[in-house]
Amino acid sequence: MSEAIARELMAQRFRSFLPVVVDLETGGFNAERDAILEIAAVTLTMDPEGNLLPDATYAFHIKPFEGANVEQSALDFTGIKLDDPLRQRVALSEAEALGEIFRPVRKSIKAHGCTRAVLVGHNAAFDHGFLNAAVARCGIKRNPFHPFSSFDTASLSGLVYGQTVLARACRAAGIPFDNQEAHSARYDTERTAELFCAIVNRYKDLGGWALAQREQGMEEA
Repeated sequence: MSEAIARELMAQRFRSFLPVVVDLETGGFNAERDAILEIAAVTLTMDPEGNLLPDATYAFHIKPFEGANVEQSALDFTGIKLDDPLRQRVALSEAEALGEIFRPVRKSIKAHGCTRAVLVGHNAAFDHGFLNAAVARCGIKRNPFHPFSSFDTASLSGLVYGQTVLARACRAAGIPFDNQEAHSARYDTERTAELFCAIVNRYKDLGGWALAQREQGMEEA
């Protein structure tokens, strides 16, 4: 019964969209030209009280697509070593990595009674642009993510905590953040997921979502 309640709450909360947190580490700032080097996604779920929670993490190293550009400054910033033997053994092509991400996202959409995923990211436009470029490059027809709508935790945490940098926003929200671990897709995505959940749940605790539900019920009555 509790799972059914959580499923219904999630389907209602974001207009039948399922928020999925995504982070990409790239070889530059040009989505059409520069390589995606890492991708991670965290699916979210909801408890029977309507609290948003991180669910599962999926993270992959990616081989630069043929002809891709990788700026040395980007490698210096992220600490990614393209010639690392372990990375070379486990890295997937863009198409393989997107398939591994999209498969559980579709499953989670269905499990929560939603119709589509909506990307959540810190400075979401950047990750969304690279994701859409990779989808087009790989010829993927069934992208579970909305093509242009997204939730940006940089804007949301600026509103709620007065901070837009991920590390500072997390600390303001009481979420531990290790700068030594930052700039890996997995770590940044998991912290962003915690941050987004903290913001949504804080709004609920202040009466925001519950108020919206009551107003809707009054209008329907």
